[in-house]
Amino acid sequence: MQIRFSPSMRSITISSSYGFLDLMKVKVAARHFSYRTLFHTILILAFLLPFVFILTAVVTLEGVNKCSSFDCLGRRLGPRFLGRGGDDSVKLVKDLYKILDQVNSEEILVDQKLPESFSEFLSDMKNNKYDAKTFAVRLKATMENMAREVKRSRLAEQLHKHFAATSIPKGIHCLSLRLTDEYSSNAQARKQLPPPELLPLLSDNSYHHFVIATDNILAASVVVNSVVRSSLEPERVVFHVITDKKTYPGMHSWFALNPLSPAIVEVKGVHQFDWLTRENVPVLEAIENHHGVRNHYLGNHIMGANVSDNPRIFASKLQARSPKYISLLNHLRIYLPELFPKLNKVVFLDDDVVIQRDLSPLWEIDLSGKVNGAVETCKGEDTWVMGKLFRTYFNFSHPLIANKLDPNECAWAYGMNVFDLNAWRKTSIRETYHYWVKENLKSNLTLWKLGTLPPALIAFRGYVHPIDPSWHMLGLGYQEKTDLDSLRNAAVIHYNGQCKPWLEIGYKHLQPFWTRHVNYSNDFIRSCHILEPQ
Repeated sequence: MQIRFSPSMRSITISSSYGFLDLMKVKVAARHFSYRTLFHTILILAFLLPFVFILTAVVTLEGVNKCSSFDCLGRRLGPRFLGRGGDDSVKLVKDLYKILDQVNSEEILVDQKLPESFSEFLSDMKNNKYDAKTFAVRLKATMENMAREVKRSRLAEQLHKHFAATSIPKGIHCLSLRLTDEYSSNAQARKQLPPPELLPLLSDNSYHHFVIATDNILAASVVVNSVVRSSLEPERVVFHVITDKKTYPGMHSWFALNPLSPAIVEVKGVHQFDWLTRENVPVLEAIENHHGVRNHYLGNHIMGANVSDNPRIFASKLQARSPKYISLLNHLRIYLPELFPKLNKVVFLDDDVVIQRDLSPLWEIDLSGKVNGAVETCKGEDTWVMGKLFRTYFNFSHPLIANKLDPNECAWAYGMNVFDLNAWRKTSIRETYHYWVKENLKSNLTLWKLGTLPPALIAFRGYVHPIDPSWHMLGLGYQEKTDLDSLRNAAVIHYNGQCKPWLEIGYKHLQPFWTRHVNYSNDFIRSCHILEPQ
């Protein structure tokens, strides 16, 4: 910055080396001029000019170097002197909001080529020098495209989980084959379970009777082992393990070669129950022979899925189409009074549970004349797991459901249930169950969404006695953020969902609660390369 005095001393010229101030003159009166006045003028300028210099530098750094006239500089700096430097930015933001709001209601073409990353988006903006509205349109299109891609990925993830969950792991399949071979070649594997002298205890109501129905040998071993380990009176534990005909030799071999004394274990195939005939379970024959049912559970599970589906809803749809739902083992619990005619009370356990506490107090619970002691699933902090009402399971757009059921009625859980078989035999629960399964077949499977629980929710209406939620904690097969403190305090933990603890897709931090009950040193388990997780 330069200050120049005219030869006549009548004017002072100030020029900027940055080109912002082309000319600024201070004229001095021709008359009555004194050096004192000149001195005061220079003193004032010396005070003001540093501020002018600083503001000029700020403007330069902000990229306004095209502003080369004093008038332009004044427009730039004026608001700063007056403390209104934010007005332009606020107006800019308001204008941007207005443009984005306009674009929000416009339809975006889906087939246009769009950037796939932020750097590509930035490069696209610079190269094409879009105006504000085009920028907003491109931004919306890019974000919508990325949202679709994320949703496709999440749907693909759920589909892969579904296929993993419905397939049989190589190690578990190997274990079944090896034990089946052992049954045919080793007399010890074929020994009677339980021994003849203990047979009367299978119908002794002073003992605690547990029932499990499964074709998964490893899972069954964990359930039985965890019950016996947790029991304060294992000598009073009687386990009834029911399996299908093809798995029976392997299941029998496992418990014959790995006794859990003093507990008593019975292994029985469905083919060994005289009561389980086609005449007594006609609905199951209808399920097996119904073309729509077979296509629904065994057909193409990808059909009907689209990118607009919520991934969680899509996962529920896939889980509802698991082939296990047309298995006799999955419907077997509805026939417990007939399968065990001499027993008064049993605890039925699913094969994906682990017992962590003595369950003998369950036999002391007064069910108040009800049939089914179960944990309700409509109350709890985790609303994903414990927020289940009838609307969760049933299709209330169907008139038959809408006229018969209340969408806000509380649901309850299978997996750990105390059944009073004496009270059950006085009801028509089984007939009601059959009726609704047939109605669902007639309606082309449109009455409900998920598996075998819905017909049971209807059949047991009015016969359920709620028990304390600490007895049965659910969701370990789909809620990765399960509360670990609650988990440790629960009597029974349930890996319901796709991510079973014996699968690769199981949640690693939840698996140890299950794997601690697997004997990884067992010869059959080692030979089938079922390895302990690290």
